[in-house]
Amino acid sequence: MAMRQTDQELRVKKKPDETVVFSWILWPSRQSRDEGMRKAMEDRRLQPDKTKMPFDGQRMIFGGFEPIVEA
Repeated sequence: MAMRQTDQELRVKKKPDETVVFSWILWPSRQSRDEGMRKAMEDRRLQPDKTKMPFDGQRMIFGGFEPIVEA
C-alpha cells in the first residue's frame, strides 16, 4: 500500500488568513505526562465553554510517539 503524503496546511484546511503552528512536549515520564494533562484538563482557562480558544480545535492534530533512535 502506497503512503499518501500531504503538507500541514492541506491537512488542517488552512485558510488564507491563518498560520499553521507545530509544537511538541517532551515529558520526562508517562507519570509526569498523565499528571500534567490531568491538571491542564482541570484548568478552567482551557475549558472551551468558559474561554474562547484562539484556534479551531476540530482541526487540531495530535498524537503520541516513541523514539526509535537516540542521538
